[in-house]
Amino acid sequence: MKKLVMAAAVGTLSSVILTTQVAAPLLAQDTQSSGNVYQQLDLFGDIFERIRSQYVEEVDEGELIEAAINGMLTSLDPHSSYLPPADAEAMQVQTRGEFGGLGIEVTQEEGFVKVVAPMDGTPADEAGILAGDFITHVDGEGLLGLGLDEAVEMMRGLVGTDIVLTVVREDIDEPFDVTITRDVIKLTAVRARTEGDTVVLRVSTFNDQTYPNLKDGLEEEIEKAGGLDDINGVVLDLRNNPGGLLTQSIRVSDAFLEKGEIVSTRGREANQGERFNATPGDLIDGKPLVVLINGGSASASEIVAGALQDHRRAIVIGTKSFGKGSVQTVMRMRGDGAIRLTTARYYTPSGRSIQSLGVSPDIIVEQPRLDPTDAEDTDAPARASRSEADLRGSLNNDSLTEDEIEQIEADRERARAAAELRTEDYQLAYAIDILKGLSALGPQE
Repeated sequence: MKKLVMAAAVGTLSSVILTTQVAAPLLAQDTQSSGNVYQQLDLFGDIFERIRSQYVEEVDEGELIEAAINGMLTSLDPHSSYLPPADAEAMQVQTRGEFGGLGIEVTQEEGFVKVVAPMDGTPADEAGILAGDFITHVDGEGLLGLGLDEAVEMMRGLVGTDIVLTVVREDIDEPFDVTITRDVIKLTAVRARTEGDTVVLRVSTFNDQTYPNLKDGLEEEIEKAGGLDDINGVVLDLRNNPGGLLTQSIRVSDAFLEKGEIVSTRGREANQGERFNATPGDLIDGKPLVVLINGGSASASEIVAGALQDHRRAIVIGTKSFGKGSVQTVMRMRGDGAIRLTTARYYTPSGRSIQSLGVSPDIIVEQPRLDPTDAEDTDAPARASRSEADLRGSLNNDSLTEDEIEQIEADRERARAAAELRTEDYQLAYAIDILKGLSALGPQE
């Protein structure tokens, strides 16, 4: 669209430089275009009147107009829509971190409702809904042909009530049903913990709480570890994070950058672009950083991953992200409703757009599915655990002190815990191993 605007500007300038013989047709075209718009508005009015007076059943005029508005917006792209007063208020509540529902972020792909990501700890997450799932039916009613807002409305309901979603998953032959109990969704934007010598920051959404939660959680884990010198780095886990507030993605990126551009946005007009830069100060003073992403990492998550990757501040690990490279602005309208309108594209510091392409990780690491037969092989641990020390009459090690032996045993326990983590979350374990490797190399000049 920007190219079209630029072309129009160049065309206007050329008409001044050339002759009035070029300008006259342009004016005629503008007049004709305006005339066509008014004709189509008249057509809309005529159709509205026909529906109101001749449709087989009486219609609600307000709902009819609302549907027309929403149809106009959804024809633009999957993320533009009309928000009735109740939905506009619900969106404001959601950005504050508490709302009612299932806890899934969805989009529409070729008429189908697709799960961008389940939110951590929500009913959808606990029921096993995965990023990339397609929802085809709600309580037995098909969603194909409905707009995204209509499909979402069908999934809403009273807290404590059950809903049955029919799900199609890529690696499963047949659709299957999942029963979920609606609940109040209380999002903890960031959960911080320490695995070995690594601080793991699990960022599940970008709302008003994200940066404060991240900063406080990081500082607390560093203090428990004994200081910044006693950690080997940080893993920023953005997997299945569907995004949220642009301002929070900028603050989270800035938390680990000393300078440089974080993200830029470009709207329809050249003067509508904005550029956001980092401010001095890195919460971990240059310690190694790994960012985890997957196909459920979208929008604000991709801004953070792209900024840290472009500045070579972090190693990005996982699988390709979702690819939502547009910015939506919520505009209040009369009657307390609002429209959510795509107003800009965003670009990473290197000038790349991730729209439809996503952020490509530096190291691709798939999350393998567990093979249930592995757990049944009870003889494997027994075979692996036998060593020289288990042999009757084996010699003692006389080269180590008791303290050194205790340290070796503690190191082995940490290694065992890391091995368990590989079974539970291979991608996270891989990220932690990367930081261990960097730490073993020591400071790089």
